[in-house]
Amino acid sequence: MALSVSWSPASKAGLPGKLRLLDQTRLPTEVTYLETDDREEIFSAIQRLVVRGAPAIGCAAALGLAAVCQHSGATDRSQFLEEAKKTADYLGTARPTAVNLVWALERCLTALGRAACGEARVDSLKRILLEQALAIVEEDRQLCRDIGRHGVSLFEGAKGRGVLTHCNAGGLATAEFGTALAPIYVAQEQGLAPKVYADETRPLLQGARLTVWELQRGGVDVTLICDNMAAYLMQQGKVDLVLVGADRIAANGDVANKIG
Repeated sequence: MALSVSWSPASKAGLPGKLRLLDQTRLPTEVTYLETDDREEIFSAIQRLVVRGAPAIGCAAALGLAAVCQHSGATDRSQFLEEAKKTADYLGTARPTAVNLVWALERCLTALGRAACGEARVDSLKRILLEQALAIVEEDRQLCRDIGRHGVSLFEGAKGRGVLTHCNAGGLATAEFGTALAPIYVAQEQGLAPKVYADETRPLLQGARLTVWELQRGGVDVTLICDNMAAYLMQQGKVDLVLVGADRIAANGDVANKIG
């Protein structure tokens, strides 16, 4: 599975690594990666939807903060903490509605502050910042796997169940495996062969450009449909369940995902 966000290790000993992003604005016709440690470029990548999906944005912000701060010339802890906070505050404005963005940056700053209370030197703080970012990525991977492991029960007892998706909540929106698509991948791994109908998801076509692309790469049987075909497919009895990401969840359990 293509990773939407990852850490690119240094090519030479002693050099810091970089944030590595799969450019989702060029999918599905072109697979291009952006490797950067530039603050403005990372900000732009988040803002322009080079990386999208709340979990992936959080991971990108944490790794991006670590990448930028590797180049800090600060000679004492307080100066380094100040630089890190300025960078985090700046990156946090790239997508104000992305909750994971600010959450991940605040978590990294908290870890830094905790370490700075001791005797950690600046080079140690840089390492701690990267370790915290990598921990966020790994935790997201595990969480997505857990969603798939629990959610696959929706498919048990029936092979080839029809699934409708909207937008993209797969590996491209997370560190690796996906949230709402995770049960589909696990079902595929277990030989349950789900049949997916992916809404195109206007106006940015995340379903057409992203969901279909990654499901095809995962060997899943997927058919792209225009958004207003969903009700017809349901009427025809081809949809057994609907799996979508949750932009908002109401207190009564209602889920909102885009306008479709």
